[in-house]
Amino acid sequence: MLTADERAAWQRDGFFVRRGFAREPLPSDMLARVVEICRDHAAGRDVTPALVLPEARGNPAAREPEDLISKVFRLHRDPVFERFARDPALLAMLADLLGDDVDCFLSQFIFKTPGAYGQPWHQDALYFPFEPDRQLGVWLAITEARLDNGCLHVLPGSHLEPVHAHRRDPRPGSNYGYLEIVDHDMSGAVPVLMQPGDLLVFHSHLMHRSTDNHSDGIRAAMVYHYSPAGTVDRSPRGPAYVNDWTPVSRGGRRVAGATEGS
Repeated sequence: MLTADERAAWQRDGFFVRRGFAREPLPSDMLARVVEICRDHAAGRDVTPALVLPEARGNPAAREPEDLISKVFRLHRDPVFERFARDPALLAMLADLLGDDVDCFLSQFIFKTPGAYGQPWHQDALYFPFEPDRQLGVWLAITEARLDNGCLHVLPGSHLEPVHAHRRDPRPGSNYGYLEIVDHDMSGAVPVLMQPGDLLVFHSHLMHRSTDNHSDGIRAAMVYHYSPAGTVDRSPRGPAYVNDWTPVSRGGRRVAGATEGS
């Protein structure tokens, strides 16, 4: 359940951070598992349903397959990531925000390798043409998120805005799908500094970005997106290939995952 401060922050700012939400060995287990997936993919082995996307600019310093990867999607049916998607403490927070019947529709592990671009200012709701328009994301820090390695920046209160026009990221070599908002004052933005295991919960209309990684290490995070059960995808192009709708709670009770035999 949400604390009074978290509920107030959600309503006022559109986000809150739960410090120390996940403890070791979970962040390390997630990183180890996604590295395994990346190496299996590079070796030509089937990693379905995971979807591995490369860093568009490449990485001249790459020594391992994961050094060339930007994101790995569709992970919330994998045992390591599925357990967290249905974590009872997480579902209790989601119930306060979305109700008792909730689906996870998108999951992605984000590598930000040294030198990688950050993602420009955007609203996730742009990518979610859903009805009802009530989605949220949970961003679990796998490594420390600092100013030098490309932490998130958010604009408090911008969750109350409609979806703004986005233009294509003009930087050469930017990743596929990178779009940016250019019609809004972002001077009130604040960085979100996080330690491994910290959890950021944020509204899909919240304007946010990440900055470039100027450090010599990765900045990694695992992100899940949730929606009320019964949500309809209104995209004229049909459902996005990265989405994978999966029930996680019904009637306030946890729905067991596929790896648990249901």
